[in-house]
Amino acid sequence: MRIFFIGAKGFPASTVPGGGGVERHVEEVAIRLAAHGHQVFVYVRDYTANPRRKKFKGVHIIPLPSWRSKNIATISHVFLATMHVLRQRADIIHYHGIGPATLSWIPRLFKPRSKIIVTFHSRDRMDPKWSWFARTYLAFGEWAALYFPHATIVVSHVLQVFCQKLYGRRTIYIPNGAVVHKKEGTSLLKSFDVKPNQYFLGVGRLVPNKAYDVVMEAYVKVDSTMPLVIVGDAEYANAHVEHLERLASQDSRIRLVGYQSGEPLHQLLAHCYAFIHPSRAEGLSTAVLEAMAHGKAVIMSNIKENLELIDHSGIAFRVDDRRALRKTLEWVVRDPAMMRERGERAQKIVQQKYSWDSVVRRIEEVYKSL
Repeated sequence: MRIFFIGAKGFPASTVPGGGGVERHVEEVAIRLAAHGHQVFVYVRDYTANPRRKKFKGVHIIPLPSWRSKNIATISHVFLATMHVLRQRADIIHYHGIGPATLSWIPRLFKPRSKIIVTFHSRDRMDPKWSWFARTYLAFGEWAALYFPHATIVVSHVLQVFCQKLYGRRTIYIPNGAVVHKKEGTSLLKSFDVKPNQYFLGVGRLVPNKAYDVVMEAYVKVDSTMPLVIVGDAEYANAHVEHLERLASQDSRIRLVGYQSGEPLHQLLAHCYAFIHPSRAEGLSTAVLEAMAHGKAVIMSNIKENLELIDHSGIAFRVDDRRALRKTLEWVVRDPAMMRERGERAQKIVQQKYSWDSVVRRIEEVYKSL
């Protein structure tokens, strides 16, 4: 099949500092589909693309411009990608995200031989960074993701129930995935000034929705010598990043180390004492899955999408509750045996339920059924 992906900022995910789970998802899925013999094309924003790189691991990269403004960057790029794909021979046109889904009616109407898929990754309008107009448009995007395409995939059972209850629409549940890694080395930890199993780690975009300010404000009151390392960047939330930098400056244990990928990120994940994920809203977090795949217990906010993952392998605290998080951190510091046991359980859960190979097989079945 000839498969076109629309909605990712860049490909591979490492080309997008501040990129999110959509980029990671598209990378893992596209590469595996190409390995299965399909022709796979991914539209990316031109500022993320290397002009000399036309393919990556068998996947064709199509760079197109975007209007680099927070509110219209995505939709401007998706519009150009949609216009471009109308002129291509495409069996499958797969939109990722509810914002991009708002334009999926165009190929549905003007390219009737192609099959249109949307993956509903998260309820993006819940992110406080958006204006009221953007939230209204994203609410329309939820409706569009369910009514415009031939099939809609959701990444969590929570989203599946939401779509059924609010919109009366059936969806196909296929979660995100992760790769269980062998034991990683420690040679790169020195550059972050941390020692194996002696630091907490958070990984994600530095935007209000991820709530790293909650972690920092809780951690300054925790009696521990362990550093708190936060990996991530943001494309537009500059004021929030400055706020996080001010909080970090108040405690020498807190380190903002910017965007990391590849071996540095794998080593940080593999050797942290515990992973912290305080977000206010999610679809199904790839960061949490990757931490679990590395055998780490996750301390997370108690939103339903997080609780769906852990199955007694992690520890939840009430969302935005700094006092509860502080008590949780003080508790887990005193019980390393419990953290090891929960981390081992987490890794088994990923092996059993969330491998990327099984995810791709299920997506491929959806394509073939259409």
